[in-house]
Amino acid sequence: MTQPLKATMFVDRRMTIAEVDKRIYGNFIEHLGRAVYGGIYEPDHPTADEDGFRRDVIELVRELDVPIIRYPGGNFVSGYRWEDGIGPRDQRPRRLELAWKSIETNAVGTNEFAAWTRKVNSEVMMAVNLGTRGIEDAANLLEYCNHPGGTYWSDLRIAHGVKEPHRIKTWCLGNEMDGQWQIGHKTADEYGRLAQETANVMRMMDPALELVACGSSNTRMPSFPQWEATVLEHTYDSVDYISLHSYFGNSQNDAPNFLAKSLELDRFIRTIVATCDFVQAKKRSKKKMMLSFDEYNVWYRNRANKLKERWQVAPELLEEPYNLEDALLVGCMLITFLKHADRVKMACMAQLVNVIAPIMTETGGRAWRQTIFYPYLHASRYGRGIVLQPVVDSPKYDSAEFSDVPYLESVAVFNEDAEELTIFAVNRSLEDALQLSCDARSFAGFRVLEHLVLEHPDLKAGNTAERESVMPHNRGDAQVRDGIVEAQLPKQSWNVIRLKKAEA
Repeated sequence: MTQPLKATMFVDRRMTIAEVDKRIYGNFIEHLGRAVYGGIYEPDHPTADEDGFRRDVIELVRELDVPIIRYPGGNFVSGYRWEDGIGPRDQRPRRLELAWKSIETNAVGTNEFAAWTRKVNSEVMMAVNLGTRGIEDAANLLEYCNHPGGTYWSDLRIAHGVKEPHRIKTWCLGNEMDGQWQIGHKTADEYGRLAQETANVMRMMDPALELVACGSSNTRMPSFPQWEATVLEHTYDSVDYISLHSYFGNSQNDAPNFLAKSLELDRFIRTIVATCDFVQAKKRSKKKMMLSFDEYNVWYRNRANKLKERWQVAPELLEEPYNLEDALLVGCMLITFLKHADRVKMACMAQLVNVIAPIMTETGGRAWRQTIFYPYLHASRYGRGIVLQPVVDSPKYDSAEFSDVPYLESVAVFNEDAEELTIFAVNRSLEDALQLSCDARSFAGFRVLEHLVLEHPDLKAGNTAERESVMPHNRGDAQVRDGIVEAQLPKQSWNVIRLKKAEA
């Protein structure tokens, strides 16, 4: 039997990064494939409620405790007429949906989605169409959603049976406008000017809104990161966030390299922070720009938009079957977001149901949890509080694209109100257990509540409707001795070590 690898970690309640904004555990629903129709909404399903929403899906989303959900896109939003999705359903038009080559029935629109988010105890992050549309349409949508009454659009909402305004706080100014694939693609200057003027008008209506400008679609874009610099030159004083999007894959079937890709995520965040701070310095502004990582996930198996036949309603698109190694990388990504909690204030896993999602459904049938459900669940439940600055000493390895990759990826979050300390840790080693020794002596009197572990001997193991093979257990061996947390992290595993102050 091989000896376990050894790593040390130090955390102190005085060494803090920032308080976690709960919206870092957000998600995303786009009118794409079976995310809406057959995902959250299926009136003929045995569990459907009075509004046509699947109760089994509602329960799984509630389990995740998702604080904010971006809607309605994504690429979809750049060709969307929001007026098509309001009013009596039998009067709503069916449209050719160009982004995903589908038919959009508009059976679910603004009011229905807002009602669904309330059912799952969440709130809406609304995206406006700055592809085919612009300032006036964004202002009209804001008036329809948020104004209490006495105007054309607010009174129309009331006439549609929604007396109380939706009070949507967070708004995205378009989506991936740097992409050639985007309907209404623009240059950085074109988009920056439009986003700035749209932001100005929306703030005239409600100065308390939080607005998100589009950053680069990914780090491979030829305009990255100049896009961010140019867009922020226009919008810096009028928006609160710049967006980041990132997807990772393992098409080369190289697990050590794949599990190291959170290092690329870390560099991406640091580059955008530096760009934001450069514009801040150039403008001599006192304002610090924050980041909204409003699309992230593992996505590569069903990357292409493959349709057997165009112009279907809710075709099966981008339905990614996730395995253990995907869950481990998602765990590393969540840890990376937490390490940047001083600047990353929102993050939306893309997406929530069926489409590159932690939750899968059968039309008319079952719903189940994919492997990536679990690190997301644990972070959302236990990653609330103050992120502590970890000092980690870990053995390292080199991969095809990365050097000095630590086997241990870890961070700790202190929930002062609950008097709980949670250590999130991934052991990237595919062969050896990792012996962790964490100095937590500043948390005197804390004991281990539980040590959750997500592991499986097969990295490629995944879950199906018939069997959820990859599930967490609480048989981890973490214990505290004289303020030192000792734990063995199994090979290729996600670990959650929860400590709580013992009662006097």
